[in-house]
Amino acid sequence: MGLLSHRVERAEMKPGDHIYTWRAAYTYSHHGIYVGGSKVVHFTRKKEAGTAGLDSAIAISSLMSQGSDECPTFPDCGFQLPDSGVILTCLDCFLRDGSLHGFEYGVPPAVFLAKLRGGTCTTAHSDSPDTVVHRAMYLLQNGFGNYDVFENNCEDFALYCKTGLLPIDEPGIGRSGQASSAIGMPLAALLSTPFKLLAAGPLGMAAVTAGMYCAGRYITDIGVRKDVVKVEVENLSAHLGWRRAKAEEESAVRKQPHDKVTKNLLPLKRKRER
Repeated sequence: MGLLSHRVERAEMKPGDHIYTWRAAYTYSHHGIYVGGSKVVHFTRKKEAGTAGLDSAIAISSLMSQGSDECPTFPDCGFQLPDSGVILTCLDCFLRDGSLHGFEYGVPPAVFLAKLRGGTCTTAHSDSPDTVVHRAMYLLQNGFGNYDVFENNCEDFALYCKTGLLPIDEPGIGRSGQASSAIGMPLAALLSTPFKLLAAGPLGMAAVTAGMYCAGRYITDIGVRKDVVKVEVENLSAHLGWRRAKAEEESAVRKQPHDKVTKNLLPLKRKRER
């Protein structure tokens, strides 16, 4: 267990483990579920011509080449349904010569807050390995919605496979630890500005910013959030559809008051003109 991430050896892996590897000089990490047999199920953008097997944890990753479309190790490496971003690859293709790390579950709050980098652990507890593998393989055949860097990314996919937890409402920035960190640091620096004026010297300023950053990461962790529910993987499509319908309904309601006010004002205007 380290302050930045938890490195593991291949011999330590077991089916149902949530693994990740750092990309682009530790700029971001790509996450997946190890399902055994040196194979990983992970979440990317939907298959496009010439980009089979390309993960996209951040937008610029679409410019990075995966290499050969054919894997010499496994004939089914790169299996991905045409309209889905969930893909099955071998461990070597997943890692792309990167180091192997294990995502930690059920960590104490003190350990979570001590981690300097988001997207490495959670206070939430994992379900059984069999359940985790079942979710991953089911989503391989049925999809996990549209990929979004901040709202529905590879870490979100792995977190759901491990816990079955999803936000009740539309997901937002902070659903995954990696997205929370990307937004949290600049936000913490901004919000802590008034406190910095009271801090003594650069060390005090850094301590205040770091404290607000860690606190922001903690309250957005899926293990402590109150707006999440357990959703069975077989009901996931219905849950996502209900969520989209609810969002559309709320959008329509927000427009109604303005329309009603406009209609109510028209008769008054006519009376005054008379």
